[in-house]
Amino acid sequence: MKYLFHARRTLALVGLCTVTLLGMPAAWAVETASFEIVARAGKLVPEKLEVPAGVRLKLTLRNEGKAPVEFESKELRIEKVLGPNASAVVTVQPLKPGSYKLVDEFHEATSQMQLIAK
Repeated sequence: MKYLFHARRTLALVGLCTVTLLGMPAAWAVETASFEIVARAGKLVPEKLEVPAGVRLKLTLRNEGKAPVEFESKELRIEKVLGPNASAVVTVQPLKPGSYKLVDEFHEATSQMQLIAK
């Protein structure tokens, strides 16, 4: 009898959670915008990238070079090392309007870009 009570209570909680989750998908849906950033010949392309503010970003980072690169931005919380001809996808949480710096830390003097959230 004790187990039957726990089973009913568990089923009731699962049902309540399911109804709550199904009734609120719009509140949890977050718009995502996708962009690509390429390390090529010691530079980051594009040098300036405009993105929408307040939207989650999916950034595809690609290294077209023959040496490793390290995509880094303290402001965006990105630190990703990629070997030659490698790629990776990182997600950036919605940004406030402003300018954010991204560099290839292995070639910082020549490989910098600005990500501008508008």
